[in-house]
Amino acid sequence: MGSPGLTLVPAIFTIDPRSGVPIYLQLIEQVKRSVAVGALEAGEQLPTVKQLALDLTINPNTVARAYRDLERDEVIETAPGRGSFVRANGTSANARKTMEGVTLDALGTAIRDAKSMGLQRQELTQLMNAALDRWFPKEER
Repeated sequence: MGSPGLTLVPAIFTIDPRSGVPIYLQLIEQVKRSVAVGALEAGEQLPTVKQLALDLTINPNTVARAYRDLERDEVIETAPGRGSFVRANGTSANARKTMEGVTLDALGTAIRDAKSMGLQRQELTQLMNAALDRWFPKEER
């Protein structure tokens, strides 16, 4: 199945329709995160629009929109009749940028949630510093 050197990626994506985040954005974030951490490597084929839509029980137009946006962001490239693949050019160079973007999104969500719970900037800064101290011991500073 497929050509030599071609790696098919199983449907490793999940969606949460109750999260409040549009499904296509959830897919985009998961693909970008997978590329950033190396779970998806340059040249790996993504599931087809139809297959991913069936696997996740969502509208194929939603998957197509996510793939279009990923292509626009130069994360993937699509070859008509062949499928969508993680871009070979610039994937390693963009991985750091992608990882920083995913991290910034996650931090933004955490900060928004903390603010909505009534935490003040100073309190959040203290909590953030405590978390940093936990994950980055003194010898790593």
